[in-house]
Amino acid sequence: MKKRIGSYPRVRVEGGGRTVVSQAGGVLLVEAVRKAGLDTAISAALTPWRKPRAVHDPGKTLLDVALAVALGGDCLADVGMLRAEPAVFGPTASDPTVSRLINTLASSGDRALQAIRSTRAEVRRHVWQLADREAPDADGTVTVDLDGVLVIAHSDKEDAAPTWKRTYGHHPLMGFVDHGPGGTGEPVAALLRPGNAGSNTATDHITATQLALAQLPKEYRRGRQTLIRTDSAGGTHDFVAWLAQRGRWLSYSVGMVITDAIHQHVLKVPASAWTPAAEADGEIRDGAWVAELTGDVLDGWPKDIRLIVRKERPHPGAQLRLTDADGMRLTCFATNTVGWPIAELELRHRLRARAEDRIRAARATGLRNLPLHHTTQNKVWLEIVQIALDLLAWTPMLALTGEARLWEPRRLRLRLFRAAGQLVTTGRRRILRLARHCPWTSHITAALDRLTVLPDPD
Repeated sequence: MKKRIGSYPRVRVEGGGRTVVSQAGGVLLVEAVRKAGLDTAISAALTPWRKPRAVHDPGKTLLDVALAVALGGDCLADVGMLRAEPAVFGPTASDPTVSRLINTLASSGDRALQAIRSTRAEVRRHVWQLADREAPDADGTVTVDLDGVLVIAHSDKEDAAPTWKRTYGHHPLMGFVDHGPGGTGEPVAALLRPGNAGSNTATDHITATQLALAQLPKEYRRGRQTLIRTDSAGGTHDFVAWLAQRGRWLSYSVGMVITDAIHQHVLKVPASAWTPAAEADGEIRDGAWVAELTGDVLDGWPKDIRLIVRKERPHPGAQLRLTDADGMRLTCFATNTVGWPIAELELRHRLRARAEDRIRAARATGLRNLPLHHTTQNKVWLEIVQIALDLLAWTPMLALTGEARLWEPRRLRLRLFRAAGQLVTTGRRRILRLARHCPWTSHITAALDRLTVLPDPD
């Protein structure tokens, strides 16, 4: 008797299957697009770029590329995975047609970018209304996190330059709406910059903030209910003054560099002025204290600014910096929020670390590299990446519950989007049957049920 050797069964593989649908779980994204009204809105916005007697709609083609990126693609040619499944994704343009569209949009300058951005803002407002209590503005406030991203270039691309990390590529500045502990986040700004762009460039932060505010519903484009958070790259006089400008009245929480003046003031803070730092669950953060600095260290800044510093025991193995004091790691941030305990303000600023999760998701969704050569083309690619990230944020917000709402793109693809299915035609109906033994099929069907009961867009 011959014994089988190995851990896995041997399966005979043959090509030619006709009714099997790969990426069948992508129907979730398609249904989210339909309920959000993104397909019709972006089709209308890009009508000026549709050539006479064109077979494929420019809006549908651009959205197909975004869907391919949301499913894991990282170049224009990956739209072929949608082309192979017309029953789920409809007719898809050829690779040359997609390339010509990107070149056409790139050659029109900011006009095409503005059309895409205006459409995203309009659809975002509708999606937040559909999400209701699950929307990021459910409590009447919106938090926007700004952060830079290093994108490595492995070939000679326009505006690629050496970066501060001794790599080579680009240094986009991005903005994300924070969904809080119960969700992920969605992109609202992407400013393409050369790799040698400075971190503390106030004009770039102002431009990125303007792009982000334009993506929000009108009631959040000014006023204290909108919070702008940045790391120490945003702690410049010009940027803080712009945020606090009369008539704009935005709330801010920006990191600050520990200067010699701040360092000297920290050394003078009495022990009684330090307050224990807080954790997100309300418990005291062990080995960390916060205090507010006053006096001439605030000279030259807006009159309502508050400067809060935190000292914390460094983690084992961490090296102290010259700006640290008494064996404690020092960090500092500025805010104009009043009426909050400083421990809560420090916790709110520390939660800016969620932006790193959003950047990780962006790298896994088309931002691992910029696939095109010219800067104008890569600006269009950044808009495609943002649409893909929007879909990956809106779909869980509208259709998923519990822990599944926190899944990042890699996990969504593995568990939901890559599920296989069988296409069955009966009468005049086409039915997509998902594998019963897949452990996440119930998540997909339940999510589709939630999307089905949502009202169709006007």
